Amino acid sequence: MSAANLNSANLRKACLQGTNLERADLQKTDLMKANLNGANLKRADLTGANIYGATFENADLTGAIMPDGEVYQTSTDLEFGKPETPLTKEPKEINIMTRKVIRTDKAPAPVGPYNQAILASGQTLFVAGQIAIDPRLGDVVYTEDVVKQTEQVMRNIEAILTEAGATFADVVKTGVFLADMNDFAAVNAVYAKYFSEDTAPARACVEVSRLPKNVLVEIDCIAVVAS
Repeated sequence: MSAANLNSANLRKACLQGTNLERADLQKTDLMKANLNGANLKRADLTGANIYGATFENADLTGAIMPDGEVYQTSTDLEFGKPETPLTKEPKEINIMTRKVIRTDKAPAPVGPYNQAILASGQTLFVAGQIAIDPRLGDVVYTEDVVKQTEQVMRNIEAILTEAGATFADVVKTGVFLADMNDFAAVNAVYAKYFSEDTAPARACVEVSRLPKNVLVEIDCIAVVAS
């Protein structure tokens, strides 16, 4: 596909791994979530292309024009024996967002079309809302006891954090959803066992009309994983 004309083509979620796209016209091409790992994109024109969520691991982008119009160039881009020609624009490296699905059998399987957690760009971890499901039973436990439900929720969150290589110390934001705000103090008492007051993450706590499977509490969180 060298020098191919793919202007404005719809290549969303396409598998282009290892493809030769040298000098290809990819202007305004939809490459959202496309797999371009190992692709040859030398001097390709990606002006205005949608590369959100696309992966470029080990791809050769030497001399390619990026979506913002900048020319991508590495320090070894110049050919041996030829005089150095200055670029019309400063070289600029791009940061491509990656996503990794986190799964563990030590936390409940999702009860809908979502994952337990997503690790974005290898650093930011988004943990889905956890409720008091015991993963060994696959069902809600302690239906009338908000303290024990909260303890189960925190165990589930801890299992997911561990699978992603994180701990509660890495959590920067939590969201607490209560079926009854009168349970605030009881939930807080359990919550405080996992977060010290001086380093606790930011938090929002709201009362809602109903929670999945009629549980009493649900908690989600965001963590920053150390590289």
